[in-house]
Amino acid sequence: MIRVNLLPHREQKRKARREQFYALSGLMLVLGGLVWFLGYTVLNGYISAQESKNAFLKKEITLLDKQIDEIKKLKEQTEALLSRKQIIESLQANRTETVHLFNELARQVPSGVYLKSVKQAGQKITLNGLAQSNAKVSTLMRNLDDSPVLEKPDLVEIKAVTVDKRRLSDFTLRIQFTRQQSSEETKAAPAGRPPAGTAKPTRKDGKS
Repeated sequence: MIRVNLLPHREQKRKARREQFYALSGLMLVLGGLVWFLGYTVLNGYISAQESKNAFLKKEITLLDKQIDEIKKLKEQTEALLSRKQIIESLQANRTETVHLFNELARQVPSGVYLKSVKQAGQKITLNGLAQSNAKVSTLMRNLDDSPVLEKPDLVEIKAVTVDKRRLSDFTLRIQFTRQQSSEETKAAPAGRPPAGTAKPTRKDGKS
């Protein structure tokens, strides 16, 4: 009977399987390291690209903030210039208003009445003065009410005072001054309706 010793053959197979296992393990380690390296490189590339984009956006945002500040300054300067322009236009439009006011007061103040002060706040005028009597104050108020540019006389206060041993009436009254419109404003007014701020119409009896 022939006997075959299989131990060396089995030992060789075990050795071959161990070598194959070690080779596969090494290959897997190499592939894993390669995959990790590629992933790390790609992620770093994405991160670097995003950081570059963020830096660019920050730079552009800084430039936009500066431009916005410049626009705000220009807007403020424009508003200031427009405000000055409106003030100048208003002064030019009303430059003769004070002259008209004093001329009209000179015409309407009767004899025996002396004005101490004339104060204007917009279109409201406050008169303070002395009169020989209360009747003179009444005459003044009627004259002012009949004026084409002065209206609504309102007596605020009247009291008796003594000046240089003479008994006089110290009075304070308010009136409304109607601004005279320029020819351009008159032309721009709607047809069939008198422009706002024009002189009062005169009735047939001579009163406004």
